[in-house]
Amino acid sequence: MFSPRVLKSASSLMHRSFSLSHMCRQGKAPDMSEGNSFLLMSNVRNRLREIVGASTNWRDHQQALAERSSLSLYLAKSQEELPAKTMKDSFIEAHLPLGTQPGLREKYLNYHNSVRFGRILEDLDSLAVLICYSHTWNKELQRSPLSIVTALVDKIDMRKNIIYPDCDIKFTGHVTWVGKTSIEAKMHMSQYHDGAYSDVLDATFVMVARDPENKRAAFINPLIPEGAEEEAIFQQGEINKTRRVELSTASLLKVAPTAEERTLIHNQFLNTLDTRTVSFRSRILLPNSVWMEDAKMKGLEICHPHERNIFNRIFGGFLMRKAYELGWANACAFAGCRPMLVAVDDILFRKPVEIGSLLLLSSQVCYTEGTHIQVRVHTEVLDPLTRQHSTTNVFHFTFRVEKDVPAVVPQSYGESMLYLDGKRHFDETMRGQS
Repeated sequence: MFSPRVLKSASSLMHRSFSLSHMCRQGKAPDMSEGNSFLLMSNVRNRLREIVGASTNWRDHQQALAERSSLSLYLAKSQEELPAKTMKDSFIEAHLPLGTQPGLREKYLNYHNSVRFGRILEDLDSLAVLICYSHTWNKELQRSPLSIVTALVDKIDMRKNIIYPDCDIKFTGHVTWVGKTSIEAKMHMSQYHDGAYSDVLDATFVMVARDPENKRAAFINPLIPEGAEEEAIFQQGEINKTRRVELSTASLLKVAPTAEERTLIHNQFLNTLDTRTVSFRSRILLPNSVWMEDAKMKGLEICHPHERNIFNRIFGGFLMRKAYELGWANACAFAGCRPMLVAVDDILFRKPVEIGSLLLLSSQVCYTEGTHIQVRVHTEVLDPLTRQHSTTNVFHFTFRVEKDVPAVVPQSYGESMLYLDGKRHFDETMRGQS
């Protein structure tokens, strides 16, 4: 019932029943007029707080979460105990009425007179969690015993470069695959402009369910596809899972590069040797090239309670926004012009970030090709007392600019691995675009 085609077309169905006389100016969608019953993006996090029993007040919030431990009694001991759900059960449509409600624009506006994509990442993360709670919701309970958190942003593919700051936006999404404790949710974003909705992006998130105290895995409801289209969607989720396992197994942090990759790195090394000396240490740059060491940018965030999620940790959407904005700035400084996002790929959430943490962000242009720039952002928390560093996230962004950009050239073996990893992510993104 909810194929990708249906997700994309759902955003255009509602306004067809309205006559053209109801349309105001081009950015105001008829189905976002005052009084409609659809969920607003501004209310998504409030809905999540209600589901888990979290408070908007910092001190009350801590106490409410401490009381969640009693909900462990309602956890299933096996997946077989839980009723099966359908894709329809988790389907959500949420509105971001930037055209209809001008007061919302300030939060989303950037200085290019477009929409801050980091804010969209925050909205996608919150919506993905709500979609998963809709799949697992038990009407007999006032609060959910599950703690559902983001494990991975598998892919975000951009369908257009410009997001207008004064036109209404619509999100639709539902669960597309489940394991025993993990859930895949797909979302589609469209924007109303010139009298019709147009595609903006498609996103795939993977979430995990844990116990009320977020300490161990918890079982979730199985998913039953209805019809051939939903079966195909579910099978694609299985394929996605297999692909993620294969990519993890072949990671350059675990195994050596392929023969082709080794040849590529060695040729780069030979091309940068200074022929005037007989030394492996004397290196020179070819024209229109930049050492990877000179294509970095760093940032620091103090993690305040204001940025917490419903489980008293730092909101994953906030981390994505900060990483994206640093990566964008890195690409902008490297290219000398404004970059456009092509795709977000393989964002891995390795460890939660606690309130009060010092969050260190490091962005690196790790691969370029033609007009494309591949950026990797690594985030880690620093304990100021022990001075211990712990990796929390790794982000991959693909940008495009309007001119060819310099090649980035690695010098050390570690930089060479970053280069190859960036090339792998770029190649995967390009295959998905074709």
